[in-house]
Amino acid sequence: MAKEKTPKPKRENRLKQVWQVYRMTARGDKTVTPLLVLLLVGPVAVAIAVTTLLSQPWFIVLLWSVVALMTGVLAGLIVLGRKAEFVAYSQIEGQPGAVGAMIRSSLRRGWIGNEEPIAVNRKSMDAIYRVVGRGGLVLLAEGPAARTRAMADDEKRKLARVLPNVPITVISVGTDEGQVRLHRLSWALSKVKRVLTRNEVQVVNARVASLGTNVPIPKGIDPGRMRMSHRR
Repeated sequence: MAKEKTPKPKRENRLKQVWQVYRMTARGDKTVTPLLVLLLVGPVAVAIAVTTLLSQPWFIVLLWSVVALMTGVLAGLIVLGRKAEFVAYSQIEGQPGAVGAMIRSSLRRGWIGNEEPIAVNRKSMDAIYRVVGRGGLVLLAEGPAARTRAMADDEKRKLARVLPNVPITVISVGTDEGQVRLHRLSWALSKVKRVLTRNEVQVVNARVASLGTNVPIPKGIDPGRMRMSHRR
């Protein structure tokens, strides 16, 4: 009779995930390794130096060293998460569908969106996406600002007729001057002034969802590739 496989402990799986994230990040950002070493060693060295100078007993030195190490580990995980997110975004930035991948995997809490664009230029593959949140309705223009401005203005006029009392903001996403970089998009959304209640967000989202869209996801990015940790 075959023995049943015992499931791996959650702690082991979590450590494996952290290691995988580190390896992926280190390949795209050479500064992450020395930074993590500094965050781990630095606090411990400071704790040992301070407690030794104060002539503290060995167990006090050990206690503060452990506390410093735990602090360094926590800080390292936060920094690793930020670095991993930046590397993941930089790998797809500028490709058709990158904004849709971000919406699917990393949209901040309080915002509702769909990875399908509401308008696409078939020739250039520039696209317009929409998200709804406390800041109202936001159109995300993917592509050079000069090319997407007319598309965004056209979609804004259409939506304004359906939602006359809802503020509509346009954010141009890209690498050109004046555009919002993909890894800064969540931050840009958080800066949009809040004007709707949570209940109003649901009402507005239901209204725009009822409009539907027949536009397919632009080829170029598989949203399923985006597997980043959420900061909440």
